[in-house]
Amino acid sequence: MQAKCAVRGWVPRGEGALKLIYRDKEWELKGNTTLRDALRKAGLSPEAVLAVREGKLLTDDVILRPEDTVKLIAVVSGG
Repeated sequence: MQAKCAVRGWVPRGEGALKLIYRDKEWELKGNTTLRDALRKAGLSPEAVLAVREGKLLTDDVILRPEDTVKLIAVVSGG
């Protein structure tokens, strides 16, 4: 079961919303924003996740389109 998160700047899906998916949570945000800004609006650190759209890794300066679905993967490191 996925939780839908209300985020400032969110819009109903189908009305220009992009979707971020991270673990069991989803955020729907306004499109035409950078990945960095979308992550911050969702309360996530750009350094803590990798973003994938249509199977391709994204950098945090990529502009996300309203129809995008972006999957986020936690960065894990160790020493």
